[in-house]
Amino acid sequence: MGVRFIFGDAREWKYIIQSLATLIDEANFVFTAEGLKLRALDPSRIAMIDLELPSIIFEEYECDEETLVGVDLEELNKILRRGRADERIGFEVTEGRLKVKIIGKASRTFSLPLIDIVGEELGPLKVTFNVKAKLLSDTLNDAIKDAEQISDAVKFNANEDVFSLNASSDKGEVEVVFDKESGALIEYEVTEPSTAIYSTGYLSDMLKKASALSDIAIVEFSSNKPLSLSFEIAGGGRLTYYLAPRTE
Repeated sequence: MGVRFIFGDAREWKYIIQSLATLIDEANFVFTAEGLKLRALDPSRIAMIDLELPSIIFEEYECDEETLVGVDLEELNKILRRGRADERIGFEVTEGRLKVKIIGKASRTFSLPLIDIVGEELGPLKVTFNVKAKLLSDTLNDAIKDAEQISDAVKFNANEDVFSLNASSDKGEVEVVFDKESGALIEYEVTEPSTAIYSTGYLSDMLKKASALSDIAIVEFSSNKPLSLSFEIAGGGRLTYYLAPRTE
């Protein structure tokens, strides 16, 4: 039987794959009876992606044994761009190939070769976060775009009362403050005041596509530690990016 599934929204599946392709060119998907997982480093080893999609998120899902599926994301993206929100996506792994079916008024089937991807097996990132902020993803996206106009780095600042982003350079300065009163900051927990600097370019790439998956982004960080940026996918899935800090 191998691996076979149908996902109910072709456009949402496209966003998931595009969210991966912003950082990596190829991916090893791990299929088990419980669902799909992927964990990968970007080529510079500055960022990591962690994707989990439980089997219940799919309309149909079959996997009789753990299967590793290596895919060229650029080629897969070309196919998925052809899908619309009112269509479904089907995947089937058979005879060393990935069959991608776009199911709508007509069914279109594409076939891609599987690829062998050599890489280390990555365990979960073990970091203690002192700050957790749940906020509107489009608001965070706008804030990173604002910071990107000024600098290639942005400082995350958190204390008991305020969560803010700051960027400065010879071009000028910008500060974005998030608070609960405006509705942008939905939940906020701080166990210890924290400050850390991260790349605006990486954050912009992460938010560009992933913000379409969820209205809510969850930011977690500690002083001079990696940042976690996660998005909950309808049905129980989760996409998380980790980004190493910059030093001042």
